[in-house]
Parts: sequence; structure tokens; C-alpha cells
Amino acid sequence: MPLLIRKYKGNSGLMQEERIDDPDRIERYMRLFDEKDVKKLETGVKTVIEKDEWLLLP
Repeated sequence: MPLLIRKYKGNSGLMQEERIDDPDRIERYMRLFDEKDVKKLETGVKTVIEKDEWLLLP
């Protein structure tokens, strides 16, 4: 089961982490990202998209 991890800075300035394991939700995020960013994520590389750090684990 794939897992999409999003690290972002919250309103308070603290780094927060969101773990997304719902396949439908992961697919929705992948459609929002650029094609080059999706390719990076599929290879398991941490990718920064609009100030958020994303990582896709198979």
C-alpha cells in the first residue's frame, strides 16, 4: 500500500507531517502535480512543491 508523506510549516511556524494512505486521495494529489514532480515522487525522491516537502513510499 503506497504512502504519501507531506511535510509543511503550519500557521504557528512548526513543521508538521501528514501521512496520506488513502489511494483515491493520493491519486488526486498526483493529478495536481506537474509531470516532472510526479516522476520524481515515483522514484522515491523527496520533492519540494510549493514550499511543502513530499515523499511517496511504495
